[in-house]
Amino acid sequence: MNEVKKRIEQLTMEINTHNHNYYVLDNPQISDYEYDKLMKELLKLEESHPELKKSDSPTQRVGGEVLKGFKEVLHKTPKLSLGNVFDENDIKEFDNRIRKAIEQEVEYVMELKIDGLTVVLNYEDGRLAQGATRGDGERGEEITANLKTIKSIPLSIKEEVDLEVRGEVFMPKKAFEALNERREEMEEPVFANPRNAAAGSLRQLDTKLTAERPLDIFIFNLETIDGKDFKTHSEALEYLKEQGFKVSPYILICKSAEELIAQCKLWADKRGELPFEIDGLVIKVNSLEQRELLGNTSKSPRWAAAYKFPPEKKKTKVKNIVLQVGRTGAITPTAEFEPVRLAGSVISRATLHNEDFILEKDIRIGDTVVIQKAGDVIPEVVEVVKEDRDGNEIIFNMPKQCPVCGSEAIREPGEAATKCVNMSCPAQIRRSLFHFVSRDAMNIDGMGPQIITLLMDKGFVTNAADIYTLKDREQELIGLERMGEKSVSNMLDAIEASKQNPLERLIFALGIKMIGQRAAKLLAESFQDIYELEAADFERLIAIPEIGEKMAVSLIKFFKQDQNTALIGRLEELGVNVKSIRRSIEEKEQFKGKTFVLTGSLSSFTRDEAKAYIEGFGGKVSSSVSKKTDFVLAGEEAGSKLVKAQELGVAVIDEEIFKQWLE
Repeated sequence: MNEVKKRIEQLTMEINTHNHNYYVLDNPQISDYEYDKLMKELLKLEESHPELKKSDSPTQRVGGEVLKGFKEVLHKTPKLSLGNVFDENDIKEFDNRIRKAIEQEVEYVMELKIDGLTVVLNYEDGRLAQGATRGDGERGEEITANLKTIKSIPLSIKEEVDLEVRGEVFMPKKAFEALNERREEMEEPVFANPRNAAAGSLRQLDTKLTAERPLDIFIFNLETIDGKDFKTHSEALEYLKEQGFKVSPYILICKSAEELIAQCKLWADKRGELPFEIDGLVIKVNSLEQRELLGNTSKSPRWAAAYKFPPEKKKTKVKNIVLQVGRTGAITPTAEFEPVRLAGSVISRATLHNEDFILEKDIRIGDTVVIQKAGDVIPEVVEVVKEDRDGNEIIFNMPKQCPVCGSEAIREPGEAATKCVNMSCPAQIRRSLFHFVSRDAMNIDGMGPQIITLLMDKGFVTNAADIYTLKDREQELIGLERMGEKSVSNMLDAIEASKQNPLERLIFALGIKMIGQRAAKLLAESFQDIYELEAADFERLIAIPEIGEKMAVSLIKFFKQDQNTALIGRLEELGVNVKSIRRSIEEKEQFKGKTFVLTGSLSSFTRDEAKAYIEGFGGKVSSSVSKKTDFVLAGEEAGSKLVKAQELGVAVIDEEIFKQWLE
């Protein structure tokens, strides 16, 4: 046991060091493959010896815990917001006010104002104990589990001290754009800006979703610390950096209003070059003693201010308006511009949303328009410069036919979108397949948009059911571009595994209008199988909590389409699960009050299925064996959990006994 403990400690130290090198210093020392090997070894050791797992283990960053909600946190000290300055005169007035109040020489620290979500981190004896949002400054929400998934936040620091720091969680530009591209492909609502994306990610109740989002943090203030005193803010930041925190970048010392103004002008031009969004600069008095003298108002400190950048706008010309077709058939107009550099990047296109948006702004092909980046990220048309018109502009009209398949395109009363009515439209099929294989739907790894497009172009896939016939074309797949033997094997394994997904995933994957993940789960719990759902009438559907009238109408319309019911029948023929595990056993409670632990490989069930049966019969599943465990369900190659069960005298059952109990 001592050897295992030493190895866990060694792995923890190594992985934490590599995390710091990669996520804080941007200087990785080992390959991803070597890192993954270390992490897998640690995960395996902690699974075998859960009593040795610590709160600052790197494995705590992977998420997986589903939170019931966010508890309210009362902050130790008020987390005040900053007053704003907008121009040179405001900065000079701020400087004069400071000098007049303290009658001393003043030194300022200027930092970038990261556009993210402010959080407060509390460390006890050098370990992260609690993390919370700023909230209203007095109270925030506890989000410790989600913050632990951010790899640039140290779970433990070098010195065993009690301290509180404040920082800004953000999403880098490239990561934000990639996230929005994926959401757009799946026709999910895109985030308006990186700040919204960061805030939305931190408020996920499923910590695994937060862990999958590429979040980062900069620490910008030491709030409190026991047993240490610092004279300046810059000195405190240097200490935090030594402890392993990722502190605000580009910290500048300025000694006059003129220096501050020069930096504001410099960063107004340079901000587009940064890999993250800033919406201004923060000016702070450096001396902590002078801060005490200046004090605070009820809302903000007198010793600091935020300089806000004015929104950057540029003129350009609309060269054309092109159309894109989504998986629901919605036809979206997009403006193509003469390229123009705006807020650090070259802009050549922007969505025009729908017909009403174009009519409201009276946008025509050939118009000169003013554009800006909404939230400094997403390009949008602000207005048309109508005085620049010369009469050659072309009025745009939404089409009467789909631009991809030529079928009728209609706009239903009360809806903003014009839609292609052809369910077999190639553009709709492509988008619907992107959704079908996505992580939250059937979760088929290795089938990204590029691979699906390739398979469609080659005629291998024309609908979702065709995905489950690809195993018969393995050699043909290996011969395709970007499809090596290993990647084809992994993809086919993922396809085969997806057949056992619970019914709720299939319902969501079908892309039924207005039926998201939550609704799909409720429906799967309310019906025996997908055919019972198909037969349900309006009254039966709206009797289900949270299923509204519009959702019920959408479901009925979907199942009235012959091609949809034919697709479902073919999916079942090819082995895709269409039955609800929970619904079939929910009335029975023979496992009520019993705790199970699963170990080893099961041949008749996936782990998720076995867990669903146990919970459906009223029991619960734990990850570790203890004296409170009632049964250990042991499959092939059962490991240390089986040994521990035998040591503790816990009842061990095999798969055959479990199946008999279910029957």
